[in-house]
Amino acid sequence: MSDLALVGIDLGKHTFHLHGQDKYGRELFRKKLSRQQMMRFFANLSACTVVMEACAGAHFVARELTAMGHQAKLISPQFVKPFVKGNKNDFVDAEAICEAASRPSMRFVSPKTEAQQTLSVLHRLRESLVGERTKAVNQMHGFLLEFGVSLPQGLAMMKRLASVLAEHELPVRLTVLLQRLHDHFVYLDEQIKALDKELVCQLADDDLGRRLLGIPCVGPITASLLAVEMGDGQQYGCSRDFAASVGLVPRQYSTGGKANLMGISKRGDKNLRRLLVQCSRVYMQRLEHQKGPLADWERSLLTRRHSNVVACALANKLARIAWAIAANHTEYEAGPSTIAA
Repeated sequence: MSDLALVGIDLGKHTFHLHGQDKYGRELFRKKLSRQQMMRFFANLSACTVVMEACAGAHFVARELTAMGHQAKLISPQFVKPFVKGNKNDFVDAEAICEAASRPSMRFVSPKTEAQQTLSVLHRLRESLVGERTKAVNQMHGFLLEFGVSLPQGLAMMKRLASVLAEHELPVRLTVLLQRLHDHFVYLDEQIKALDKELVCQLADDDLGRRLLGIPCVGPITASLLAVEMGDGQQYGCSRDFAASVGLVPRQYSTGGKANLMGISKRGDKNLRRLLVQCSRVYMQRLEHQKGPLADWERSLLTRRHSNVVACALANKLARIAWAIAANHTEYEAGPSTIAA
């Protein structure tokens, strides 16, 4: 297979479908292999470009193929779908991946390292535990409300549930059940705090994460997730490209030479976008204590736009600042204020 130039892989859990073609796009082979067979096949194959959809397991396969000397590329599945010809099957999907990768203007996803994937797992685990903790709190509120006990919102009241139960005459069996639910809440809260400490420790050893912490109102959770999603930032041409990948730029629907910009596109990682918007809202709450060009720009924008619009605009700005710090290997500098206090 000396003419082999490109191999498309339709990834699966146990079986993988391969489509190989030469530099002219002519099909050379189609294979259905297990995971072990596929790794042996590529180990005995001369160096070529291997393309896959960016999905579960793709980053691991990309790292393994790169170690064998191949060039591994990942494509977002939404860019592959238009190239599927006729009825859908696994071999047609593999061929469509090759067709999409052949486009000169195609955008690729950078494979993540093991450290980035591990940190991503930590974030998803923490998010899951936070959701379970919120569910437990809401259940306790609902159960108590059915017996005429209305508690204020927040986690502080849940942590002293024993004193609340002592103040009200409730059925003994209900008290036992609520105490069991409260023990589950305490366990989840301890697990979340342990993950937060682990996150801070990992961030202290990461140079990029440490520099991202210098951005105003960006904490360890947002900084570590930015480091995971962005990497060194070289896969993005400019700061706006990164902001667009997070979904913080206007969605465009233009025709006939008339530009029509709508709300933000909300593409990419919704968790990262939510964290950036939360950081911007915290910045707005403490705006009177902020200095520098960013604070001046924020104050002037608030005089003519709604606070929700300003929050999204500032989140866009924070994403651009984060990309500049990663791509240029610099640190955040507030700079002098341009508006007199």
